[in-house]
This record gives sequence, C-alpha cells and structure tokens, in this order.
Amino acid sequence: MTTESLRWFKSSYSNNGGQCIEIATDLVASHGVVPVRDSKTPGGPTLGLTAHAFSTFITGIKSGDLHAC
Repeated sequence: MTTESLRWFKSSYSNNGGQCIEIATDLVASHGVVPVRDSKTPGGPTLGLTAHAFSTFITGIKSGDLHAC
C-alpha cells in the first residue's frame, strides 16, 4: 500500500473486549483504500478494502444484515 506511517484507530463504540479491528483513513483520498487490521496483532497482516467495500461493510453492520459469529 504505502511506506508512510498510518494513523490507526478503533471505533468509539469499541469496549476493548478484544474483538476489535482498527482502520486508517489516511489512504482514502489518495488511493481509495481503507486499511483494516486486527487490533490484537498490530504488526500482523493488513487488509486493504476499497472505500466502497468498506462503506458497504459499515452499512451492513448498522442495518443488522451482518451478524457476529
């Protein structure tokens, strides 16, 4: 994606229960990508979602169409 340092954050709704993801919005404008990673493994792999895919994911969560396992 980039060698730049990203600013990662968790949702303000996160209760730090250990099942969180972090995102960085630094690349949305320049690359159209939202990096996503597991908050428990910040040095681990990063998934790069298109801005549209990430928006669809969030919409699905808010509408209740996506449920946790």
